[in-house]
Amino acid sequence: MLSDTKLRALKPKDKPYRVYDERGLYMQVSTSGARLWRFKYKFDNKEKLLALGQYPDVPLSLARERRDEARQLIARGIDPSAQKKAIKTADEGTFEAVFREWWTSRLGAIDPSTSEQLQRRAQTYALPYLGSRPIADIKAADILAVARRIEARGLIETTHSVVQLIGQVMRYAVATGRAEIDPTPSLRGALKPVKVKHRAAITDKAALAAFLRAVDAYPSSPIIRAALQLQVLLFLRPGELRQLRWAWLDTDSARLKVPGEVMKMREDHLVPLARQSLAILEDLRPFTGSSVYILPSPRTIGGKTDRPLSENGVLMALRAMGYDKAEVTGHGFRATARTFLDEELRFRPEVIEAQLAHTVRDPLGRAYNRTRHIEERTQMMQAWADWLDELKTDREASI
Repeated sequence: MLSDTKLRALKPKDKPYRVYDERGLYMQVSTSGARLWRFKYKFDNKEKLLALGQYPDVPLSLARERRDEARQLIARGIDPSAQKKAIKTADEGTFEAVFREWWTSRLGAIDPSTSEQLQRRAQTYALPYLGSRPIADIKAADILAVARRIEARGLIETTHSVVQLIGQVMRYAVATGRAEIDPTPSLRGALKPVKVKHRAAITDKAALAAFLRAVDAYPSSPIIRAALQLQVLLFLRPGELRQLRWAWLDTDSARLKVPGEVMKMREDHLVPLARQSLAILEDLRPFTGSSVYILPSPRTIGGKTDRPLSENGVLMALRAMGYDKAEVTGHGFRATARTFLDEELRFRPEVIEAQLAHTVRDPLGRAYNRTRHIEERTQMMQAWADWLDELKTDREASI
């Protein structure tokens, strides 16, 4: 029989070797020194092995307990190896296991801060109630119960975000064969609606001209200034703009090819670049070209980590320029662009909506692909940049 004293004295040799306890329990010592518990048994006249863990994480007493439990299963006609596999398979089919797998698959494809936010939401709101459940058994009523708990705290936007997150995990489970359907569409109409927030936007020509001149004159870092300029020129959502990567820039076609994982609508998006936008990017390259991000956080340039510019960085610049949140928001520049592209430059609404990355559908309800109206959009983006330049230098616009 083995003892802890004997086990501690075991040393690796040129070849793996075994030391035996009793009733089928033994330890295998590898050439690297790893000491692994094994239980040798017969089932249906076949010799089998069951792994019981590694010493000293699994001490001798626990290894013997696990061996005895396995022997009891054999006495009841149950193969302990088959049962262990079945338990592992069941564990892999829980909501938490599928979430972890889905979340891991997204690492590197989305912004680190977004990835952390997804994990926090899951750990706070979803996993405590759904984590141990087999994902195939989760119904709409189960998800609604989770949503009601969040709604009860007055967190209506968070409720919708968590349900959306659960839906993404459920669809991943469907795709990987561990669930039949995603129940979240059944919750439409059952959740409290989010109150629409009207974001402050500049819709007056004189005010826009003054803002453009203020940006050019603001003594900020090149990154902040470029972020403000590109926010107006490209009118992406602020989070989408901050996550732009150099790898997505195609200078030959003068386009940014933004993958769906960073877009709100989860669809790939093309951003035609006017000459002015390309010039800003080329001026920025000496400062941020070593980063993954076009607009990185200044604190991470040249460091071990690489993060995009924070939303707070742009907001602080706007406030320092004298614009409060009642006058200007990053998201408001989308409304600014829509207003002037329609009223001043007279572009067709469907072309504007396509460039705003709003889902535009055909008569059959199918979403148009990302290249829809791309030639008109390219002309529109150049016309928009030219119009902004003229507005900025037109002193009459200030009157």
